[in-house]
Amino acid sequence: MSGKLYIVPTPIGNLSDMTPRAVEVLSRASLILAEDTRTSATLMKHFGITTPMVSHHKYNEHSAVSTIIERLKGGEVIALVSDAGTPGVSDPGFMLSRECRREDIEVETLPGATAFVPALVSSGLPCDRFVFEGFLPPKKGRATRISTLADDPRTFIIYESPLRLAKTLEQLAEACGAARPASVSREISKIHETTVRATLGELAEYFKMNQARGEIVIVVGGKQDAPDEKVHKNKYKD
Repeated sequence: MSGKLYIVPTPIGNLSDMTPRAVEVLSRASLILAEDTRTSATLMKHFGITTPMVSHHKYNEHSAVSTIIERLKGGEVIALVSDAGTPGVSDPGFMLSRECRREDIEVETLPGATAFVPALVSSGLPCDRFVFEGFLPPKKGRATRISTLADDPRTFIIYESPLRLAKTLEQLAEACGAARPASVSREISKIHETTVRATLGELAEYFKMNQARGEIVIVVGGKQDAPDEKVHKNKYKD
């Protein structure tokens, strides 16, 4: 009889966001696959979880998948975690989930933390229809992707690094228009969490002068929202 793969979200900042069910699943699994065992060890120690862990990240997932599938086929219950948030959302996890589907192995994903949902809701921009883009291509295809997003009528969401933030905002302002409403959220659920709401042009200027740190989520209004002059009245305020 096949086992089961649990995909378990972990806190993106505040450890209190860990659910009791996530702790229970991780405690009774036979193995935990962790993006970085050193990072996850801190979390496991905090919650008293002693389940064995092995690394499962983008550099070894291709070679490790077959072994994991065999263990699942043998009846084991295995849990997958990333460093923070939900595995598979800009983190390792898709490949293993896909292989489980192909092999008819049960996969259950627990609800839990992810950065883009609170950033979207906090942005004040329409969230009934949206596009989650994740990280933009660093070079090849980047301009084309931005151009496509600029014409989309839906709100779109991008993950970005602090070092590239100002440049990305400049590129978005050029493609979407400097007046397009947007927001930048950082360090969600952590002590220094902030959200800056303004236009793309204003955000680009702001982050040229104010170096951001931590995890960054950019939310940009869809094309039809560009004329909305009310979105940025409280710009530069959390």
